[in-house]
Amino acid sequence: MKTTALYAALSGAFLLGTAALVPAQTTHPATGDNSSMSTTTTRTTKANAGARDEYKAEKEKIEADYKEAKAKCKTMSGNAKDVCEKEAKGNEKVAKAELDAKKKGNDAATDYKVMEAKAKAQYDVAKEKCDDMKGKEKSACKKQAKADEDKALADAKANRKNVASNANATRSRTTTAPSDTTTTKK
Repeated sequence: MKTTALYAALSGAFLLGTAALVPAQTTHPATGDNSSMSTTTTRTTKANAGARDEYKAEKEKIEADYKEAKAKCKTMSGNAKDVCEKEAKGNEKVAKAELDAKKKGNDAATDYKVMEAKAKAQYDVAKEKCDDMKGKEKSACKKQAKADEDKALADAKANRKNVASNANATRSRTTTAPSDTTTTKK
């Protein structure tokens, strides 16, 4: 009961605070249209809520796909089951990284996180597959898996640096230096 009263009080305070910040009515100078500023605010809020709902739905779908894939692994046994579970977990991590990248927009950091998630997932699966082998063959397999992961992570870092340097170069090209318009007389 106390949390309900607290929630109601906080909601009321928030609504009163936003009502005080939004002007009641404005007139658009070009069209003479009398429209409420809160209409624009409401549209923006609904768009943000829609994006949050879409994100949440996608995240739930990813989690459901993971549970379904993991359930398929239960019919297996031994190392095949372990490999299946690693693949399911890796696919989930990659999908979540891609979803976060989509939410945040494309930049070097989000692209790097997606590439990093893929590299780590592939490494986990490859390392698990090595468990079927024995002796030198197993050791070589694990070394190769680690080498592949290291290369993929290095590629991801290089890609991040390239994207960042390209973005900086683009920004510096669009920024112009102020011209000197003063003349001096001799």
